[in-house]
Amino acid sequence: MNAIGLSGLDGGLLKAQRKSSIRVQQGDRRFVLRDQWTGRATGVNASLLRLLLDQGYLPVLAPLACSESGEMLNVDGDRAAAAYAIALNASQMVILSNVPGLLRDVNLPGSIVRDVPFPNLVDAFALAHGRMRKKVLAAEEALKEGVPWVTIASANVAQPIRNALRGAGTVFHGPQQVGVPA
Repeated sequence: MNAIGLSGLDGGLLKAQRKSSIRVQQGDRRFVLRDQWTGRATGVNASLLRLLLDQGYLPVLAPLACSESGEMLNVDGDRAAAAYAIALNASQMVILSNVPGLLRDVNLPGSIVRDVPFPNLVDAFALAHGRMRKKVLAAEEALKEGVPWVTIASANVAQPIRNALRGAGTVFHGPQQVGVPA
């Protein structure tokens, strides 16, 4: 398959609503920034993505989006991936990370939570720290909108996508799924 690099701006692939403010933490300090160029994904041009995929192209998408007024906005990459997976009615979504999955103890890489059924998402949020919270939020959004499986796995291994699709990492599953995907 031929990879093609695009952003959400190209062909109106990703629409977003600009955030009025964002919360930032630096060290122990938390504060609010206003008038930043960040947004939340609100729509996907799925027909363009399907056209590219049908023609043998693999879109590699940067997490930029276009606002209603034509502004370029930065969006969270994991949540943008969830929006794309939802729009394409994906049967599975993979989120790669610098850790092997959701960990029970962030200091123990071997403490991976292997399986998170939909009713246990609250427990997953309780374990998630830092950027992992956004990954779990993206998983929740995808599951709620019908993506049956979401896997969070390590990008720091040989063949990370293949490993994730085989069940490495943490597998979240929707209300109708049980266990890990076949």
